[in-house]
Amino acid sequence: MTSESAATLRTRYVAQAASDLEENRRRQQELAERITVLKQEEALLADILNLAERYENFADASRLPEQLQDEPVAAEAEQAPAKAASRRTAPVKTAASGKTAKAGAKEKSRQPLLGDLLVDLLAKYDEPRLAKELRDELLGKHPDRNPTPQVVRNTLESLVAKGRIRRHKQQRSVMYTLVKPDSD
Repeated sequence: MTSESAATLRTRYVAQAASDLEENRRRQQELAERITVLKQEEALLADILNLAERYENFADASRLPEQLQDEPVAAEAEQAPAKAASRRTAPVKTAASGKTAKAGAKEKSRQPLLGDLLVDLLAKYDEPRLAKELRDELLGKHPDRNPTPQVVRNTLESLVAKGRIRRHKQQRSVMYTLVKPDSD
């Protein structure tokens, strides 16, 4: 073997090793990003399980918590965990009306649910939309609402679980579209 052929062979080995190293690092980066996504999904699923356990003892399991807004909550309040109860504020009665201040405020500021607002925004588009785009548009149209990006993503994932919207994954991006009712 001549020194020239040895140098050529060494150059090939170095080039191959550099290429393999670059590919290895790229795959490590992809896996790290995938692990991050999986951890976020794990947190979301844990939240869903916690909510399911919290509302497990409802008399009618098919009713969602947001459907109970106008009804008195007696039995469920007693069963609520102490941690959640400690965050609640006690209603204060106003002298003039006899109503609680909390109930009066609820009547005045009856805002649509975040999920309904997001569905309305998605209804305007035929193409999939990013959660960030939806949040930005929501902030523009409803400046009084300021949900965090994570709250928007969680709400969108909740709507996916309910079958109201569809999730699309394009490379590393997750996009959402409205599920159109069948026109049969």
